Amino acid sequence: MAQPNPAPTDRSPDQIAHEQAMAEVSDVLLNLEHTILRARKARRKLGGTSTQHNAGPALDAAVKSLELTRKRLQQDTYFSGDELRLI
Repeated sequence: MAQPNPAPTDRSPDQIAHEQAMAEVSDVLLNLEHTILRARKARRKLGGTSTQHNAGPALDAAVKSLELTRKRLQQDTYFSGDELRLI
């Protein structure tokens, strides 16, 4: 049986491109969240073992950095309005 033609869309090519870009940003945010959770889990598993004394602080720093990155990406993407943010 043949597939029916998709219904015509009332979205412009710019709107479609924007939606696709926002889907990519959403995927990045999801990956950041997953990475933060994995780093926290790894830190808990390390505990206070002296054999991995450098890994603990490195994981703590990574979590802080990833959280800042996630926050900035989320705020700049979803709550920025039309203004361009200068770095």
